[in-house]
Amino acid sequence: MTPIGRRKLLASLPVASLVGTSAAAEQMKVTLGLGEATGGFAAYAATLVDAIRAVDPTFEIKAVPTKGIPENVAMLESGDLDIGLVFGEVAYELFKGIGRSPTRLKVISVMYSTPVMFVVRADSRYRRIGDLKDHPIVWNGRNSNLAVQARYVMDGLGLNIDEDFQAIYTDQLSEGPQMVIDGQAAALWGIGNRWPGFVEVANNARGARFVVPSADQIAHIHAKHGFLTGLTVPAGLYRGQYDAIYTIGGWNFILARADLDDPVGYRLASSLYKIDRAGALSRQLTETTAKNTLAAIPGPEFLQPGVARFYMKMDLLK
Repeated sequence: MTPIGRRKLLASLPVASLVGTSAAAEQMKVTLGLGEATGGFAAYAATLVDAIRAVDPTFEIKAVPTKGIPENVAMLESGDLDIGLVFGEVAYELFKGIGRSPTRLKVISVMYSTPVMFVVRADSRYRRIGDLKDHPIVWNGRNSNLAVQARYVMDGLGLNIDEDFQAIYTDQLSEGPQMVIDGQAAALWGIGNRWPGFVEVANNARGARFVVPSADQIAHIHAKHGFLTGLTVPAGLYRGQYDAIYTIGGWNFILARADLDDPVGYRLASSLYKIDRAGALSRQLTETTAKNTLAAIPGPEFLQPGVARFYMKMDLLK
C-alpha cells in the first residue's frame, strides 16, 4: 500500500466525508449489483446483506441481479447502482485504465481472495507448471474471470495460455473436472478454496494433486503484476490435501459509484467493522475485513472517502 500522511488524506476528502455517526440511526438504503443471480457472488451478497442487517437494522441493502460484472461496472459508472461486486482483475484494469480511462469508482471493501491452482490426477507425472507446457489445459470459459486471471499469472512467468499450452475452453464449469478425470485434459485451472471443480477431481477414486507456482515464480509474477500476491490455501480443504498450499491470487472488491454519499460509505465500513469485531464473520465473509482491504488496495486514495474517514477514526489508517 502506498504510504500517505493522515493530514494529506484528510485534506483530500470532501467536506461531506467529515460527517460522523450522527446519521447512524437514520434509515438508509443502497442498491448492490450482484452480477449473475446465482453462483458465488450471489451467495456472498446474501450473507453480506444478512450480516449488515443484523448489526444495523435500519440500513437496507437491496441486491440487484445484473447480467454480469461488466454490467455492474457500467451501472456503477452511470450512477444506476450504489455499490457492486467486481472481480479483482476487472478492478485492477479499471484502476490502471487498461484499454480505457482510469475509473472514478472507489473501494468499500475487499470481498474474498482467489488463490489459484491447477489440479491434476494424483497418478499423473505433472508436478510443476513447466511439466504442463504443451499439454491440454482446461482454462474454463474463454472470457471468464478464471481465464483472465490465468492470463495474468502465466504472463508473469513469460507464458501464454493459448500458445504455450493446448488451451481448452468450456461452456460450463462442470465440464472441466470430468476431462481431467477421464484423461482428456492434463489439468484444470481454478480457485483454491473449496472450488467445486477441485472437489470433484479430489473426490474421484484416482485422487488429485495441486500444482502451483514456486516461491520464486510467485515473486516474479508479483513483480510484474503487483495486484497478484502470495496467498495460502489452508490444509484439509480437499480429500488427500494434508498440507497448506502457498500459491498466488488476487482479491475481489465491493466498489462504489464515484459520487456515493460519504455517510453511506462510513456506515458500510462501520457495519463491516462491527461484524468483524463481534466475531460474527461467516465463512463467506471471513476475509471481508479492514485489514485485508488496506493490504489489497493500490493506495488509500482508492478508498471511498467515507470508508477512509471511518478507518482513520479507528486508527486503522494513519
